Amino acid sequence: MNVVFHVDVKQYGKVAVLLGGISAEREVSLRSGNAVLNALQNAGVDAHGFDPAEHPITDLINQDFDRAVIMLHGRGGEDGSMQGALQLLNLPFTGSGVLGSALAMDKVRTKQIWQTRGLPTAKYQIAEKRSFDAGSCKVIMATLGDIVMVKPAQEGSSIGMAKVTSAAQLETAIQDAFKYDNTVLLEQFIQGPEYTVTILNGEALPSIRMSTPHNFYDYDAKYHSNSTEYFCPSGLNAQDEAQLGRLAIDAFDAVGATGWGRVDFMRDEQGQFYLLEANTVPGMTEKSLVPMAAKQAGMSFEQLSLAILATADA
Repeated sequence: MNVVFHVDVKQYGKVAVLLGGISAEREVSLRSGNAVLNALQNAGVDAHGFDPAEHPITDLINQDFDRAVIMLHGRGGEDGSMQGALQLLNLPFTGSGVLGSALAMDKVRTKQIWQTRGLPTAKYQIAEKRSFDAGSCKVIMATLGDIVMVKPAQEGSSIGMAKVTSAAQLETAIQDAFKYDNTVLLEQFIQGPEYTVTILNGEALPSIRMSTPHNFYDYDAKYHSNSTEYFCPSGLNAQDEAQLGRLAIDAFDAVGATGWGRVDFMRDEQGQFYLLEANTVPGMTEKSLVPMAAKQAGMSFEQLSLAILATADA
């Protein structure tokens, strides 16, 4: 990694770490934000927590902040709306801009872009709340295969997701997913290990392989379970690791994402990687994947937090 660890932190001025927010991922955002806030303060940065759910965004200007570190996951923080507000306030912020954030947040449009770019992604269909016909579930199962993943189009942390094996289960899962989003992604399940690659300043960090006894890598497996296993190094040979890193960078670039983030994959039994989704503000909790990959690359959590802060000036 080409990361400068010794920097004059005073150059960043007064920094707001945006955390909490109003999305379904508020709990995770508070944990991510507080972890990064503590790391930046320990590094000597004049950093302060700022919860947009409790303060008007204009307070960032009224309180003379110079930069914002976005640690808001999900709607209102990761979907381009906060990026647009900060852009209008002329306040530099970390990570992707309006377009990259909005596209990456939308799983359906992300897949459509990847398809047009010839990047590998699983077969899928779309269910719209306004026009969904429960009678189509048998046809969808026949088209996508024996196992289907159901995902609200614009939720993160596996919220509202389900793995189904029958038309009856599919109908129930879609109706449940509609509670979170009016558009639901129905995706062919890829049988095999799951991988993730962190992107930092245009470079791919070492990949991580996840293994869980859960039905899939769900919210509980990500944030609460002690049975989830993480392998970093992931066990890939050098050629496959390089291929996966290039694919992650291509996928991240394709949706206009910049600065830092994470791209998730499945690998089938034939060794083919399939793109799942891109995350422009991934978790930074004690169980999160980005700090794990950074550690394998030789970076401490503090150094990683400073590197993310530096993307506000990119």
